[in-house]
Amino acid sequence: MPTEDPHDIHTGSTTGVPINRRRMVDWLLGTSLGAFLLSVLYPIARYLVPPASAESSVASVTLPIKASEVKANTGHIFKFGNRPAILIRTARGELRAYSAICTHLNCTVQYRPDLAHIWCACHDGHYDLNGRNIQGPPPRPLEMFAVNVRNDEIVVRKTS
Repeated sequence: MPTEDPHDIHTGSTTGVPINRRRMVDWLLGTSLGAFLLSVLYPIARYLVPPASAESSVASVTLPIKASEVKANTGHIFKFGNRPAILIRTARGELRAYSAICTHLNCTVQYRPDLAHIWCACHDGHYDLNGRNIQGPPPRPLEMFAVNVRNDEIVVRKTS
């Protein structure tokens, strides 16, 4: 008399309870659908949720341009840590520096010599030479930095 295999293909278990084919197909289809949805939704979620970026720990930056090279009524964009900043020499000859990130939607601002103030091209936001928002949608003034000139070197640092 033949002995019965404890792992018989028809029962699928050692208990002898037969596997319901419909339940097996439902399980396979369900896990396949779940894996498919996960493979589609995960990249979308990673795209929509930006990665956390650490705040720049840089307290001061020495600019590569000399103070004597910066002409009156001009602006220069430079890196302050991992963010853009703008250096402006006013028509009176004063050097001023601000964060170059618009307070409305984080676009990069620029200096417009024809208007003699800072302008954001994204939504026509305007800031005066003190960094205050004077026109358009920006809700707050630009962050101001301190500017020091030492032996024709320009050093920009965060204000406390």
